[in-house]
Amino acid sequence: MAIESILYQLSSWFLVPVLVAIIAAFVYGLYQLGKFVVEAILRTTRGPASCPLWQLKRRQPALDAEHLELHILRELEGLRITTRTAPLLGLVATMIPMGPALAGVAAGEMEVVGEQVGIAFAAVIVALMAASVCFVLLTVKRRWRLTTLKRIEEIEARPMAIEAVGDSFGEAA
Repeated sequence: MAIESILYQLSSWFLVPVLVAIIAAFVYGLYQLGKFVVEAILRTTRGPASCPLWQLKRRQPALDAEHLELHILRELEGLRITTRTAPLLGLVATMIPMGPALAGVAAGEMEVVGEQVGIAFAAVIVALMAASVCFVLLTVKRRWRLTTLKRIEEIEARPMAIEAVGDSFGEAA
């Protein structure tokens, strides 16, 4: 068996796992979008004190800014990874069917070409949509978290306990 045949067969095996990963990224993006909408509603109705970072600080007052920053990074890591990997998966899912599509063109089998190109375009569109949704969510959530972190740091700089600052965020202490 020639090396080209081995590479072709190996790349063909990747199509299904890549398509599953793209679907998982899309579902993850929808899930995160739902969480984002809920958080946006809570931020609008209850104010910034409803932020998960602020709630964490209230539960664990000893956490310093560095630990809170690490928490932010951990929380946003899935969005960041999805934003960066979904387009790559889309590219892979586009390229794998192109081999059979080109072979179909050479053989005059336009049905095969249509099927393979359809798979390629559908996969890249879904992957790019997942990445786009996750990128927007990542950008806005990062700003929300960093704004909250800055506010926590400002409050901690005052000569009062963190537990008593509920009024600063519009909630009773």
